[in-house]
Amino acid sequence: MDVASMEVEITSSLSASKLFKMLSDFDTIAPKVIPQTYKSIALMQGDGGVGSIKSVTFGNGTTWKQKIDAIDTSNLSVSYTLFDGDASSDIMDTATHHIKCISSANGGSVYKHTYLIKCKGDAKITDDFINLSKESMTDTFKALESYAIDHPEIY
Repeated sequence: MDVASMEVEITSSLSASKLFKMLSDFDTIAPKVIPQTYKSIALMQGDGGVGSIKSVTFGNGTTWKQKIDAIDTSNLSVSYTLFDGDASSDIMDTATHHIKCISSANGGSVYKHTYLIKCKGDAKITDDFINLSKESMTDTFKALESYAIDHPEIY
């Protein structure tokens, strides 16, 4: 079983705590802000905390289940695993995401997103897949960050 990882780091003008709040609201704002990417995110089991399972439906109609692995509000980090999906299901078995919001000296922050993919069988992750995934993570972040900046009453 092949394992691939990638990392994206993006500087933000938002403070780390505002960035973490924005990410905590992901399930609500992502389908509004980028419906072409996220059609819906619905809680299937649990209360939204650690151990909860969500159903993620992407803009193209494909789905994944998402399990919340960890939420650390003190360190502004969250981890979750996508599993049992039909998007890239011929390649990926699971995709574990680790996200951390790190304070910067200038009052802004750094969004750090590490992504670990476990492949099915003999499947391999290509460089094109990694590049497209990084581009998608960056585009998603930038869209949500713009929304947060445009809504200072919330963030």
